Amino acid sequence: MTDTNTDFASTMEKWATERDAENKATRAALLAQLRALGVIEVTAEYEGYGDSGNVEDITLQPSGVTLPSELSSQLDDFAWAFAYQQHPGFENNDGGYGTLTWDIAKDSIDLDHADRYVESTHSYHEGL
Repeated sequence: MTDTNTDFASTMEKWATERDAENKATRAALLAQLRALGVIEVTAEYEGYGDSGNVEDITLQPSGVTLPSELSSQLDDFAWAFAYQQHPGFENNDGGYGTLTWDIAKDSIDLDHADRYVESTHSYHEGL
């Protein structure tokens, strides 16, 4: 008999490992391209809710650097994937949002993330 819990956990672990490897490869490729363009810092603001979301804004330092459209799109996808790797499912329901700051010189990423949730308090009194 198949243990669906074990199969699910195994599938999720495999998926996480594959996602991690893909993010590392993308990060290395982007790092080389961003350094070549003189970028020293990337800041990406992202937002997700209602089962969708996206990167709202990317800011580069120094501010005069312009990315080719394909590189800009790859950076956008990487920022989302990186945030999602740390907080999978944050786009669901009330969602979450945050800021990814990537120090290109150090190749160090800081992620400031917040999850939204609805809180309810219920009480019922009968026959008081």
